Amino acid sequence: MVYTDIFKLEQKVAIISGGAGGLGREAACGLAEFGAKVIVADQDHDSLKAVEKQFLESGLEVLTMEVDVTDCRSVENVAQKTLERFGRIDILINAAGINMRKPVLELEESEWDQTLDINLKGTFICSKIIGSAMVKQKQGKIVNMGSVSSLLGHPEHSAYAASKGGVLLFTRVLAMEWAPYNVNVNAIGPAYIKTALTEDYLSGEGHYDKIVQSIPMRRLGTPGDVVGAVLYLSSKASDFVTGTILMVDGGRTAD
Repeated sequence: MVYTDIFKLEQKVAIISGGAGGLGREAACGLAEFGAKVIVADQDHDSLKAVEKQFLESGLEVLTMEVDVTDCRSVENVAQKTLERFGRIDILINAAGINMRKPVLELEESEWDQTLDINLKGTFICSKIIGSAMVKQKQGKIVNMGSVSSLLGHPEHSAYAASKGGVLLFTRVLAMEWAPYNVNVNAIGPAYIKTALTEDYLSGEGHYDKIVQSIPMRRLGTPGDVVGAVLYLSSKASDFVTGTILMVDGGRTAD
C-alpha cells in the first residue's frame, strides 16, 4: 500500500446534507480539494447560491440541490439525481442541524419536535435512502454529525442533546447492521464551533468566556477543525473504523 494515497478521494461521490451551513460548507470544500465529486444539499436556496459562488472562485466543482432532510421524497430526489449523473454514491455527510437553547420548562413541544425532526429523523432518512445505494454497491462511508452533547448533559440543551445522543446510538446500530456490506458508519462530536448557528449565543454576556473555560485547549473550535475528521472518516484511512464517535472538542469530554 502507498500510504500517501489513503486520503485521496478521486472518483468518489460525496453528498453533504446541510452542506451550505458553516460545518457542511467547510466539509464540502475539504472533500472537493481531495478530489471528490461533491453534491451540497441544503434547504436554504440563497446559501446554496453562495456555495456555488465560493466554489467557483476557488476553482472547485460542486453540484447543489435543495433538500428537506425530514421529507423522504425530497431526499429520494437528491439520491436519484446523484445516481443518474454519477452512477454511485460513496460518501454521505449528515451535517443538517439546528439547536434550541431553552430550559425544559420554557421549551415548546413544537420546538422539541423540530429539533429532533431535523437532527435525528433527518439523519435517519438520509442514511436510509442515500445509504441504500452504498449497501447495493457494497462500499460506502457515512459520517453523522454528533456533538459533545451526545455524551454530556448541558443545561438548556434538552432537545439538542436528546437528538445528538440519538445520533450517536443510531450511528452504532447502523454500523453493526451495515458492516457486512463494507459500509462504515461513524460520527463526529464537535465542541462549540464558531459558526452562524452559534454566533448569537456566543455574543451573550459571559457566554463566550464560560464556554472557553470549559475547553482544556482554551479556545472555540472552527469549522476547519472538523474537516480533518471528515476527511479521515470519509477516506480509505478509516476502512477498519466503524460505529465510533470521533470527538473534536479540544479535550472537553476528556475530563
